[in-house]
Amino acid sequence: MDIPEDLSIGERIKVLRESRGMSRPVLANLCGRGTDWLKKIESGERELRSHSLLLRLAAALQLSDLSVITGRPSDVAQPVPLGRLNHPGMPAIWAAVMHRSLAPASTDPVEPAVLQGRVDQTWQLWHTSKNNRTEVSALLPELIRNAEAAARCLDGQDRRTALVALSDVYRLTGQATAYVAPAELAWVVADRAMAAAEQADQPAAIAAAAWNMGNILRETSYADEALRVVTEAADLIRPHLDNAPDDWRGVYGALQLHAAVTHAREGNEGDAWRHWDKGNQVAKSLPASYVHPSTVFGRANVDFHEVSVATDLKKAQKAIGLADDIDPSVMPSCERQARLWVEVARGHLQRGDRTAALHVMKLAHEIGRETVAYTPAARSVAADLWRKAPRALRPEAAHLAEAVGVTAAA
Repeated sequence: MDIPEDLSIGERIKVLRESRGMSRPVLANLCGRGTDWLKKIESGERELRSHSLLLRLAAALQLSDLSVITGRPSDVAQPVPLGRLNHPGMPAIWAAVMHRSLAPASTDPVEPAVLQGRVDQTWQLWHTSKNNRTEVSALLPELIRNAEAAARCLDGQDRRTALVALSDVYRLTGQATAYVAPAELAWVVADRAMAAAEQADQPAAIAAAAWNMGNILRETSYADEALRVVTEAADLIRPHLDNAPDDWRGVYGALQLHAAVTHAREGNEGDAWRHWDKGNQVAKSLPASYVHPSTVFGRANVDFHEVSVATDLKKAQKAIGLADDIDPSVMPSCERQARLWVEVARGHLQRGDRTAALHVMKLAHEIGRETVAYTPAARSVAADLWRKAPRALRPEAAHLAEAVGVTAAA
C-alpha cells in the first residue's frame, strides 16, 4: 500500500494495522506487549528504538521488509524473519530443546565432571572463534541431550553438579542463538537455565542464569523486568561473597555491569554509572588476570563496559576517549573484542565521523565475523556506513556491508 513519506514510525504502524483490520490489543499481544505500550508508540508519545521489537511488529503485520515501517530507503535489506529458522544450526538446536525426551536414557549418563568440562570448553570456543555461532551451534544439540540425560538419571550431589552443567548449557544456547532464535525458543532456554540452577540450589548458578535471563528481557525491551531479575540475583548472591570462590564474585560483578548497560539504554545516567562503579569495585577485589569463564567479567570487561555505557548515554566524546586508553588484546574473548569495536564505531557515528567508524567496524569484523553479522547494532552501523560513507570510502563500505549481509544483493 502507499504510505505518505512524511509519516512517523508510529503513524505508519497505525496505518498498517488499520489497513489489515487489526485491533490495537491484537497487534500488541502478537508482540508480547500491552495495549497501552502500542498506543504510546502509535501516538508518538514513546519512541520505538528496539530493533527486535521492530522486527516483531513487522512479522505480526506480515511485512517482509522493515523499511515499510521505518520509512527509510530500501537499499539496505532488513529481512523480517517470518519463518522459524534463521541460522543453519537452528533446526538441530530447536529439535534438541523442544523435543526433549522424558524416557530414561538408553546409555549411562556422562560423568558430571566430564560434562562440565565439555561445557567449559564450548564456552571457550564461543569466546575464541571468529565463527562462534556456527561452531558452537554444531556442538550444542548433543551437549543439550547429554546434560538433560545426566540431570534426569543421576541423584544426590552428582545430580546437583549435572544440573549446574545443564544450566550452563542452556545459558550458552541462549548466547549462541541470540537474535536468530524464535521468541518461543529464547524464552524456553532462559527458563530452563534458571529452573536447573534453582534445582541445583547453587547461588552462583542462579545468579548466572539471572544474568542470562536479563539479556533476554533487555533485548526484548523489558528493561524494568531485566533490572528486577539481575538486582534480585545480586541480592541473593551478595551474602555469600566474603568467602566465596572468585567465580562467584565474577558473576556478581557481571550482574552489576548488566544493570549499568540496561540503565544506560534507558537514559538513566546516574544509575548506570552507579552500577558500573560497583562492577569496577568487584574487579579491583579480584586478581588482575581474573576472567569469568562465561561472562568474561574481569578488569578488561569492566573497561569495555565503561565505553558501552558512555555510548548508550550518547556521550560519544567520552566513549572514544575511554576506548583510546584500552588495549583490546588483554580481553581473551574475540566476541567481546568485536563488540567493543562496534561500540566505538557507534560513538564515531554519533559524532558524524564515518571514516573512523568504517575503520573500526572493519576491525570488529576481522576479529569476530559472526558477532558482527548476527548483532543488530553492528548490522545497523554497517548499513549506515554503506548508505552514507564518504564517496572515496564507498567501495570499502560496500564490501563490509556485503560481508555482514546487509546489502540488498547479499
